[in-house]
Amino acid sequence: MDQNTPPEEFTGDLELDKPETEAAGMSAIVASFEHVLRGTNVSRGWKALANLNQKDGFDCPSCAWPDPDGKRSPIAEYCESGAKAVADEVMTKHTASPVLFQRYSVAELIEKSDLWLGQQGRLTQPLVLRPGATHYVPIDWSEAFDLIADQLNALESPDEAIFYTSGRASNEAAFVYQLFVKMFGTNNLPDCSNMCHESTTVALTDTLGLGKATVTYEDYETADVVMIMGQNPGTTAPRMLTPMEEMKRKGGKIIAVNPLHEAGLLAFKYPQSPRDMLFGGEKLADVFLQVRINSDLALLKAMCKLLIAEEQKAAMAGQPGKVLDLHFIEQYTSGYESFVKSLDHFDLNELAAQCGLTVEQIQQAVDLFKYTPKLIICWAMGLTQHKNGVATISEVINLLLLKGSIGIKGGGASPIRGHSNVQGDRTMGVWEKTKPELLEALERVFQFKPPRENGYDAVASVKAMHEGKGKVFFGLGGNFTMAMSDTNFTAEGLRKCRLTVHVSTKLNRSHLIHGETALILPCLGRTDHDIQASGPQFISCESTTGVVAQSHGILDPVSPHLKSEVAIICELAKATLGEKSTVDWDSLVADYDRIRDLIAQTIKGFDNYNQKVRQPGGFYLPNDPRDRVFKNTSDGKAHFTVNAPTPHELQSDELLLMTIRSHDQFNTTVYKNADRYRGVHNERRVVFMHPDDIASLGLQEKQAVDLHSRYDGETRTAHRFIVVPYDIPRGCTAAYFPETNVLVPIDQMAEKSHTPISKSIVVKVTPTQA
Repeated sequence: MDQNTPPEEFTGDLELDKPETEAAGMSAIVASFEHVLRGTNVSRGWKALANLNQKDGFDCPSCAWPDPDGKRSPIAEYCESGAKAVADEVMTKHTASPVLFQRYSVAELIEKSDLWLGQQGRLTQPLVLRPGATHYVPIDWSEAFDLIADQLNALESPDEAIFYTSGRASNEAAFVYQLFVKMFGTNNLPDCSNMCHESTTVALTDTLGLGKATVTYEDYETADVVMIMGQNPGTTAPRMLTPMEEMKRKGGKIIAVNPLHEAGLLAFKYPQSPRDMLFGGEKLADVFLQVRINSDLALLKAMCKLLIAEEQKAAMAGQPGKVLDLHFIEQYTSGYESFVKSLDHFDLNELAAQCGLTVEQIQQAVDLFKYTPKLIICWAMGLTQHKNGVATISEVINLLLLKGSIGIKGGGASPIRGHSNVQGDRTMGVWEKTKPELLEALERVFQFKPPRENGYDAVASVKAMHEGKGKVFFGLGGNFTMAMSDTNFTAEGLRKCRLTVHVSTKLNRSHLIHGETALILPCLGRTDHDIQASGPQFISCESTTGVVAQSHGILDPVSPHLKSEVAIICELAKATLGEKSTVDWDSLVADYDRIRDLIAQTIKGFDNYNQKVRQPGGFYLPNDPRDRVFKNTSDGKAHFTVNAPTPHELQSDELLLMTIRSHDQFNTTVYKNADRYRGVHNERRVVFMHPDDIASLGLQEKQAVDLHSRYDGETRTAHRFIVVPYDIPRGCTAAYFPETNVLVPIDQMAEKSHTPISKSIVVKVTPTQA
């Protein structure tokens, strides 16, 4: 086995069922409780679930889907994915205590699967792996902070340190983190957005002036049409299906655009609805467009051409503006004429063929929204993780601008963020690209001169470690090794570091891909009581629709040695910066209200933060595009843009691979070797292929194969996958990440955003050699 990658583990027990056609329902209820009770006792598990996403409870550590603005279910305001994420936090039957690390060396642990590593439970004490050692051993907190501080202060430049962040850190932790890093002297603040929604941030900022959703929760319930693109809500954000079902029952329509038929796109059985449980769930997709991988830009452009044609017909009939919102276009946008003229360069039939569709199929979808502006388009990584990801999302905005669907009730742009506070972390200043207004505010409030140069994003960080420019890696949450593209290259970079540090709740593979010295710092989770000098503390998070709400831990931590993320960061800042700091870090740990007061002085939209966040349900941050204000674009208007589809030219023995996640995982966290909704059981190393592609390549169902990508003359291989026939367009294939991240070269990324091209990898599939 390559020591940089997970073991190529076959269970030998692959079973295949027909894919499910409904999301949620009784099977989701059973799976949720099974997972919770497997890790803890009934009372602790029930208490956690009963408080999950309640206004006086704690925020789900899973996705960033917003909670309902008004009344919430008193029974279960959560989904199966959220229950699984919480179960991982509340585990008490197993803990990854120092005994585990006495029993297993790092070399032995790295041979274990990701599933096994996660099943060992919560980390309980800080651990260190010293140079030349074979085992992690306990270390006192004070010694750990001094070790890190000594390594940081010994660097020739602050820019030799890299401070990564996952999307689970609270607003309070994220704020003190970026403050410490900037006081230390660098903007090397890569985060998980670099790997997923960076294309969204770039496209929305360029076209609308704000890289966030323009919709609210209630907009989903009142929309006439929702178009879901490059997203599988039944797995990635199941609670999203609740307002969608409400919208459907009011007469709304859903267009689903995806290379795979997914249960969460077809029907939803609401577990708390007797009607649904007795008579079946609500059909979701009215039109399903099974596009080829990365043909979404061509589809959107075809839709725009059809809308223009419909508007021309209406104008000829004496009804100008019946299809397009001409008043909105004239008053609020720029670039319309150039955009319309550019459409003449594209043939409608060729665009449809590129998608693998007919013009009639696309017209059927357009007919659903051509006379209404109440259109929401939502998307996730199926649009962002391509070389043309920014262009595709810009085309989403073109379509919404034509309809005047920005800044109205029931319409708008809706990226679906995958991590619970990834958007809040950005708002707090965790970003390698510096915002002048934030730097000026930090200088005014804290009396220091923050660095002005942009730092490393995730891709640049890996390259810097390889080149010896990044010598200390500090990870606030996450599993960087497995989340990042080009797994082997990433691992080699981390191994070149002098020090790697991970703040974590559970053991993962990144702890085993380490620098010369390595530290694991265990932290409190969302479910845990956080007691500091002034008493119990709460944190706050921002949802994908820009709602900031409080979150209270409600359970006793599994170990007395755990510290909150805020405490870890502040104590490290105190040890590293010493008298150079103008901040009383101890006071911030003692009372998080003081952090929120500083946020209120520094970041726009957080005035009276402590008062507003205590309102039941929280508060909405300002959102200019939601009010049809675009003052942060170059000309103060929303921008139409000209984007050209770039079809993939494949050889006869090549396929286009997209990485996907199973229903039984969240990001890189694997809960089970299964994918219930797609009918896969007891195995993860599978590759979904069209039956005709299987035959044309001389392969057979359940045959063991290797996947090869070749870029710039270098071949990368993911070994030993099992062929599974599936309903997927010809020439396309899919397999789970992180197992397939090894196929994505570090240099293959989206234009402008640098997001890895994890959803469009050209591969060859060959039989595994014995």
